[in-house]
Amino acid sequence: MVFKGRSIISIRDLSKPDILKILKRAKQIEQLISKDPSKLLTLAEDKVIASLFFEPSTRTRLSFETAINRLGAKVIGFSGTEGTSVKKGETLKDTALTIAQYADMIVMRHPLEGSARYVAEVTGIPVINGGDGANQHPTQTLLDLYTILKNKGDLSGLTITMVGDLKYGRTVHSLAYALSLFDNINLIFVSPDELKMPAYLVDEIREKSGIKITETSEISDAVLKSDIIYVTRIQKERFPDPEEYHRLKTTYVIDKELMSMVKQDTIIMHPLPRVDEISTDIDSLDNAVYFNQAGLGVPVRMALISLLFGYGISY
Repeated sequence: MVFKGRSIISIRDLSKPDILKILKRAKQIEQLISKDPSKLLTLAEDKVIASLFFEPSTRTRLSFETAINRLGAKVIGFSGTEGTSVKKGETLKDTALTIAQYADMIVMRHPLEGSARYVAEVTGIPVINGGDGANQHPTQTLLDLYTILKNKGDLSGLTITMVGDLKYGRTVHSLAYALSLFDNINLIFVSPDELKMPAYLVDEIREKSGIKITETSEISDAVLKSDIIYVTRIQKERFPDPEEYHRLKTTYVIDKELMSMVKQDTIIMHPLPRVDEISTDIDSLDNAVYFNQAGLGVPVRMALISLLFGYGISY
């Protein structure tokens, strides 16, 4: 794929070679940040990027804004719709068309599935989806893959267990699809019946890739054979029934007792924020990589922005 001028709305917009190119660029950028970050500061100094977050965000928004600043670009936008014309009833189309007059690229999070693709279509400028409802979160997937690559040295031949809210969790939807592009992958989905991975996605991955998928509600056996345990929060904001949320929110908890069962080099990942699903007493373990995982969002998002603007880098 030619990156320049494109939008990244879904992980399905990227082929395996595309993903590997982004991760290679992220590695180059991470090396430059540690050696001579000044080489990056003028790369996009003539660009303005709009950061439009209609939903709350900490890591995605701030890591994007850090990435933009490290590339020398200017950032405009909002976090939440208070103080914007959205509160006056302005449509998404009108907001997007207005912002497109001010910016060269849009990074957007919105609660409505399909919103990012719609904005890309109506504005004609590159749009990066920072999460659209329970649908897609492609840059989270890219930083997840980069985290796996850095910790495991490869993206093939791994057993990955995904735990928790697999029904509403856009991060696991995107990551499961992306992992299916690589060789000898085993996926284990651990969830209550009410929060199972959507059947259409399971069927699609099986049909297209033929990789092994196991679905279960029992976590103990799954973690024994896992190279990676990817934990997700039971998302209160996605539940139509609050009582169902409270019944399910502590179904699985990763704690020291569970960690005593895993392989020594098994890593624990989480897109964050966490609530009750990972005990804080494992934060200091070498297996717990979730805060470093959040940090890797910066070079990955810098890599993607630089490619969409068509920039090369020297290092």
